[in-house]
Amino acid sequence: MSSVRVLVGTRKGAFILTSDEKREKWEVSAPLFAGWEIPHIKASPVNPDRIYASVYSGWFGQTVHRSNDGGKTWNPVGNEFTYDGIPGTHQWYDGTQHPWEFKRVWHFEPSLTDADTVYAGVEDAALFKSTDAGATWTELSGLRNHTTGPKWSPGAGGMCLHTILLDPHQAGRIYVAISAAGAFRSDDDGKTWCTITKGLHSTFLPDPTAEVGHCVHRIAMHPDHPNTLFMQKHWDVMRSDDNGDNWHEVSGNLPTDFGFPIEVHPHEPETIYVVPIKSDSEHFPLDGKLQVWRSKTGGNTWEALTSGLPQENCYVNVLRDASSLDTLDSAGIYFGTTGGQVYVSPDSGDHWQAIVHDLPAVLSVEVQTFK
Repeated sequence: MSSVRVLVGTRKGAFILTSDEKREKWEVSAPLFAGWEIPHIKASPVNPDRIYASVYSGWFGQTVHRSNDGGKTWNPVGNEFTYDGIPGTHQWYDGTQHPWEFKRVWHFEPSLTDADTVYAGVEDAALFKSTDAGATWTELSGLRNHTTGPKWSPGAGGMCLHTILLDPHQAGRIYVAISAAGAFRSDDDGKTWCTITKGLHSTFLPDPTAEVGHCVHRIAMHPDHPNTLFMQKHWDVMRSDDNGDNWHEVSGNLPTDFGFPIEVHPHEPETIYVVPIKSDSEHFPLDGKLQVWRSKTGGNTWEALTSGLPQENCYVNVLRDASSLDTLDSAGIYFGTTGGQVYVSPDSGDHWQAIVHDLPAVLSVEVQTFK
């Protein structure tokens, strides 16, 4: 029988939610890393029992932990994410006289083909790679040293590299998104990079069509159609059909085109999901109604999905990494809120139920499917 495992990172620990293929009854683990902020927790698609967790504290700093047994036990890895044995200093020597410092790990992206390879996006924005399951890390410094680097600036949440996409059909192709710099692509496994922002328009910039400075919130792709990318931007839902070289808006009839997550259905490359919120100053659903919106046409035409979701007095947010989908035949979509709820729809968004109500604020949701 098939089953799913949902990895949830929150402000005060991580949780593992498990269910069978019906996704009706759930087991919720005790908190892992209780009291610590978990910006992201994600498993390897090659070795599903290997899980990486970003474990952060404003007081004690940043550490990386790895589990090799599906989350039962954990060990810290990546000692060079400390300096002189002091966790959280993150002083990284990059060949210059003075070290560069980063604050936290925002996102892990394990390799699609090698169980020991994993990428990490950090704040201030940089990309790291490990080929020994997180024991040691190397910065892919071509990104941070890109010619546009001096023009990057932080978004409201910091200057974070929060999205990493690996092309399953072209080895070495990587996409990243940085708030608030924009989006970049590498075709040589991170050695060199190009901006992919043509068609983006951001009214808060002195030049709304500038090469960098756009606050990209999230990028998504379908693994069978990696040339097509979908983007949730700081205002605007966007689409590219040429690997990010050109973008066009597909916000269509959305009630508001501001939001953070965006997802693509695992079996339907033209079906996408967003969670609109009111504005960049009011991070909660429009009119207090929690709604997921779905387009089955790749954008422009959207429908609200509300069955089972609160439709009054709801003022939570859904953050950029707080949504995911399983790959069962009847695909399930999941998201977590800043109010501590985790929702599932086992029928691609038509009907929703809460798995759990009272977790700390949810930062990330990742789903593993076992068939």
